[in-house]
Amino acid sequence: MKKFIYISALLLLFNCEEVVDIDLPETEPKLVIDASLNWFDGTTGNEQDIKLTLSAPFFDTEIPPANNAIVSVTDQNNNTFIFTEDGDTGTYKTTNFIPEINQEYTLTIQYKGDTYVGSEQLKSVTPVEYVEQNDEGGFSGEDIELKAYYNDPANEPNFYLYQFDTDIAVIPAYEVYDDEFTDGNQIFAFFTEEDLESGDEVIIKNYGVSEQYYNFMFLLLQQSSENDGGPFETQPATVRGNCINITNPDNYPLGYFRVSQAYQYNYTVN
Repeated sequence: MKKFIYISALLLLFNCEEVVDIDLPETEPKLVIDASLNWFDGTTGNEQDIKLTLSAPFFDTEIPPANNAIVSVTDQNNNTFIFTEDGDTGTYKTTNFIPEINQEYTLTIQYKGDTYVGSEQLKSVTPVEYVEQNDEGGFSGEDIELKAYYNDPANEPNFYLYQFDTDIAVIPAYEVYDDEFTDGNQIFAFFTEEDLESGDEVIIKNYGVSEQYYNFMFLLLQQSSENDGGPFETQPATVRGNCINITNPDNYPLGYFRVSQAYQYNYTVN
């Protein structure tokens, strides 16, 4: 795949423009699994969906869906939940999922002759108790910072995923936490955005996750931080999830299968 980039450089008293022909390596598309089954407080959790797409070259503007897959989730009680594709969107839905804390679930995907499998346990989570706002945060001392406080259960390992949605950012902000040094204490998840203003709404969603998912997301967030280089820098290693291809292990998928209890807390900036 070839892309042309024009690089202009000021050389002494004149401009020089050179066409650089960049030949990027091509690989076979991989299945990308976005399977996050969330049981939000106040709902039955029966409606769930799984998104399947294919990996695409860096400069492509469209992400191709993975159509015509056979998708199911089975629990330890031998209940099988069939996920049916919504048109040709690559989104597979069910309306009869049964969430249960500490229940083990197994995802099975059959796609183009390969079978992909992943297992995860539905983890509980504690809700946000309250949010504390600081108007003098950041390097400038003028940014708004939010601390979402929650009570960690004592004498058990816990891992958390926090998602912060605003109208300011196109994609949510994510943070992961563990209680290795805060077991049984009241602690907080942290969020700041330099463009936050009074009246803005921040939707805080928190999920109980496994240690394996915590490690997966921790590495993913490190690699996607603002300090990383662009497409022409040395790229980090692929972060693999908990799904494997049992038909052809070399053709491994990307993404993760997660099952979580979840809470949502809506906060309006003062």
